[in-house]
Amino acid sequence: MPAKPLYKRVLLKASGEALMGNQGFGIDVAVADRIASDIAEARAMGVEVGVVVGGGNIFRGVAVASKGGDRVTGDHMGMLATVINALALATSLRKLDIDTVVLSAIAMPEICESFSQRATLYHLSLGRVVIFAGGTGNPFFTTDSAAALRAAEMGAEAIFKGTQVDGIYTADPKKDPTATRYERLTHSEVLQQGLAVMDVAAVALARENSIPIIVFSIHEKGGFAEILTGGGRATIVTDN
Repeated sequence: MPAKPLYKRVLLKASGEALMGNQGFGIDVAVADRIASDIAEARAMGVEVGVVVGGGNIFRGVAVASKGGDRVTGDHMGMLATVINALALATSLRKLDIDTVVLSAIAMPEICESFSQRATLYHLSLGRVVIFAGGTGNPFFTTDSAAALRAAEMGAEAIFKGTQVDGIYTADPKKDPTATRYERLTHSEVLQQGLAVMDVAAVALARENSIPIIVFSIHEKGGFAEILTGGGRATIVTDN
């Protein structure tokens, strides 16, 4: 008998870099397929899943601004990168016969549906995985902020932040071998200590809406489902 999930509706945040795999750029289809299989496992347990994907594997708006370009235009380019990633992940999910819809914060009706809370709740009620593209639709906001915003709008019980490591550490464990992992933190502790797991706006929005943030490694096959049932290695950020 499979273990019972701790949450019924969650938001998964996957970075664009996660989709690169070992490539230096773009999308590794094998990685997209593996992340899709993890989402399929969660759906098989009856968990409703929304997904926000970043765009850093293709483009970063801040890169344009750092070289003297216009930040707003750069961020719009970054939003388009998230749409590419969302379409790729949706393709991987559909290969597994998982009913999936992409909702974009920027209207592009020839490619996908436009985001609204009403559309989100309708698709979730039909058992579909909903992938949110285009960030918040506004410049100067990251896809982390989009994840916290969409989680609040869809009534998610937790945000699952898939990262390169298995939780939040005192320092980057890839650079500092003495870094230690936190088991639990409050949203306020993350903000006060400046722990770079999500940006300040995202953590503050999650705190305001009492949404836990669960940080885990997106590279562990089956890790998402395992943590959904209370197992695995992760850091839980919660005020409860």
